[in-house]
Amino acid sequence: MENYTKTNIGNEARVELHEKLGLTGAEVSINQLPAGAGVPFVHAHRNNEEIYGIIAGKGKAVIDGKEIALTAGDWLKIAPAAKRQLSAAADEGITYICIQVKEHSLGGFTAEDAVIC
Repeated sequence: MENYTKTNIGNEARVELHEKLGLTGAEVSINQLPAGAGVPFVHAHRNNEEIYGIIAGKGKAVIDGKEIALTAGDWLKIAPAAKRQLSAAADEGITYICIQVKEHSLGGFTAEDAVIC
């Protein structure tokens, strides 16, 4: 059995990499919203913080009622309890990565966890 899994996501509107790669420590999704579209619900989490990385385009996040502008290159961490909703700008779509991990679960960083072989 190989010690890696590879996939190609193509150009789908939403891909959950935990399904495609068999992830066991994080939930990662790649998302595309066309101009004027938004996630159709407000949500929060019980345990997981979310990290959003804006890959292309622009839009906004509404977090606990506060509007935050988003553009390519921006990264945003949102605490579990925060109520959030993302949307693309009226004139431009947005592509983003969403990484979801249990808050306070990081046991070490690369320098402490790496093993030189």
